[in-house]
Amino acid sequence: MWDWFVSFLTQVLAFLANTCGDWGIAVIILTIIIRLLIMPLMTKSTASSARMQALQPLLQEIQDKYQDDPIRLNEEMRKFQAEHDFNPLGGCLPMFLQMPVFFALFTVARNVPENASFLNIIPHLSQSVTGAIAESGWAGAAVYIFFDVLFGLMTFIPMIMNVRNISDEGQKQQSLIMGIMMGVMMIWFGIQVPAAVLLYYDTSAIWQVVQQQLVTNRVMEKVKAEEAERIANMPVKVDVVRKERKPRPKKKG
Repeated sequence: MWDWFVSFLTQVLAFLANTCGDWGIAVIILTIIIRLLIMPLMTKSTASSARMQALQPLLQEIQDKYQDDPIRLNEEMRKFQAEHDFNPLGGCLPMFLQMPVFFALFTVARNVPENASFLNIIPHLSQSVTGAIAESGWAGAAVYIFFDVLFGLMTFIPMIMNVRNISDEGQKQQSLIMGIMMGVMMIWFGIQVPAAVLLYYDTSAIWQVVQQQLVTNRVMEKVKAEEAERIANMPVKVDVVRKERKPRPKKKG
């Protein structure tokens, strides 16, 4: 099944390359097609994440209230999830579903012909940064290095954009450090892969940034507002704890 899927995407990429006359443009078009297909999943994931953020104060309240009573805590958490139709993994499922597609595209992008180019900007899409440096020196590999650095930046920028939504300063610092580390790691990873893979990742990452600005943030704000209004209109629950009835002492006859 996996080999068939990879073969299918390879045929689609070859068809696009023959149609537009450029393998680099074909990689970009295929990436955009895949992004459009998974966009409903990403929107659903965004909405689920927004609901989790809106419900987080209530979850924290339950955890603080029953932290010394694990049995009662589990019971209240089950009630909470049933009452709010809350699934902690709801935001992760779409991401897991799209991962095979991205891994398949990675494999497809590695298998472009050796003479494939991108509008003469990238002479050989099958060549890596390290290969270009070894063959043409640093100056000849400049365009490959540029696309690799762009890959790192496009990994870093979305994570920094998310930092703005974090209120805790400590968590902000952690997210910032993680974003820097991820960007550096992606640059290191990118120097060893073919330029076609870099082009695919750059296109996908740029799409992610644009989608986050035009779609994701709006969906987040809308769902958060709806969830906050729903919570505000919920009836107030009174947690009544009945006192244990003690048996009356028997009268001595």
